[in-house]
Amino acid sequence: MSQPRIALKKKFGQHFLRDARIPEIITNTIDIAGAYVFEIGCGDGVLTHAILQKPIKQLWVFEIDPEWVAYVRNQIQDNRLTIYNEDILTVDFARFKPDAPWILLANLPYQITFPILHKLQEHRDILQEAIVMVQEEVAQKLVQTSGRGYGFSSLFFQHYFDIELLTKIPPTAFEPPPKVYSRLMYLRPRTDMPYIPDEDQFWQFIKACFRQPRRMLKHNLAQSNYNQVAIPQEVATLRAQQMSMQDLLTLWLKVQLK
Repeated sequence: MSQPRIALKKKFGQHFLRDARIPEIITNTIDIAGAYVFEIGCGDGVLTHAILQKPIKQLWVFEIDPEWVAYVRNQIQDNRLTIYNEDILTVDFARFKPDAPWILLANLPYQITFPILHKLQEHRDILQEAIVMVQEEVAQKLVQTSGRGYGFSSLFFQHYFDIELLTKIPPTAFEPPPKVYSRLMYLRPRTDMPYIPDEDQFWQFIKACFRQPRRMLKHNLAQSNYNQVAIPQEVATLRAQQMSMQDLLTLWLKVQLK
């Protein structure tokens, strides 16, 4: 594709892939033959082009920058491709349902990674699996099971998704290079989630437990509306980072106020 004269926009977190190996890894890691695929943030279309080299059924691209939408539409002529000039965070995912399940392949805009992941969690019924690129720090946080970096996001996304870390990507793979390393990450909605009573309230409880991760639970929960008396003494002096999902769920069942 020809090189465009379009200014990169910092507000959209635009870092475009320049290492040709990365789109190849993304499109070869899972089988997308015959699949309905969507991409978030196509930029100048490097990954878009690689996806269309595969025998997919359809590709939907969501790109917020109208200049890059126009550029990619002009550069790639393929009747399997539909490009939407839309912010993925405002998209009504009901439009995906007639052709579900979908596969997501994307180099996510880093400043909205967590909002996008939450959107995928809300609409995981349309998602078959995904390979996304995120900051290395974010990827490590999502797979932690204890200690530093382990917290609400680790527990929340591990509950809803199987997560696997893939290739680590250096800044030099992008133009302009970001200041951090990146990581390809595999996601698949879980079908074996344990039951959580009062699920929305449980996640609020988890946020309270991790309010200050280095503090003991009894201090983090002191100002919260839970049954403090029901917290076993040996648990009250622990930090939330020392507790597994099952430990926290057991505690939740004790401290709920009916």
